[in-house]
Amino acid sequence: MFSTMVTDYWLTVEPAPIGDLRVVLNDALPENRALMVLEPVGRGGILTLTGDLARRLDLQGATVGNDVLAERLADAGIRLNGADHLYYLPAAGQRFDTADTDTRVLTEADAPAFTVFAATAPEDDLDEAFVELDHWLVVGTFVDGRLASAASMYPWRDTRLADLGVLTLPEFRGRGLARSTVRAISALALVRGYEPQYRCQLDNAGSVALAASAGFARFATWDVIDAEA
Repeated sequence: MFSTMVTDYWLTVEPAPIGDLRVVLNDALPENRALMVLEPVGRGGILTLTGDLARRLDLQGATVGNDVLAERLADAGIRLNGADHLYYLPAAGQRFDTADTDTRVLTEADAPAFTVFAATAPEDDLDEAFVELDHWLVVGTFVDGRLASAASMYPWRDTRLADLGVLTLPEFRGRGLARSTVRAISALALVRGYEPQYRCQLDNAGSVALAASAGFARFATWDVIDAEA
């Protein structure tokens, strides 16, 4: 259903049966991802962690149950950051483009408009969306000459997955501007040989709805250790 760019990156081993996690040791993981849990839709999961953490959690077998892992994390005082949905475009799905002339690539020349946009956006929304003008690819949608919605991408960890953030100013929401912006930036990423990657928190209903309306399908949930806990 999904591009091999997606499956080759995430599914390095066969996931365990539903309810369990396949244990994979990787001492090359950085501190902020020293433990990761991936659970593809409709399948069991993969637990990737360093050998030190595996010994600390007494994970000796090839698999571990989700409930057992939760207990051992709690006993060790280890917390997870909070899972994200991972969305991608279906490999056999529509590879769309946009004819909306009010949606276009943003450049350094758009810095004044982007500065106003960022200053107007709610601070929490701006932090969560992580939309930056200096990212690898940036697209915006204008309304009456004003930047109303913006999305940006950057290559994900030296891969050809392009991680996506999007933000629409509150006063312009409900008009389909975010959908147009996401579809436009995704079309451009595909032309450049990248697979758009859309992430959002499990409880972000608006972002979940946007992913579906823009043509994305849910691939998995992904959680990492809270390195600051």
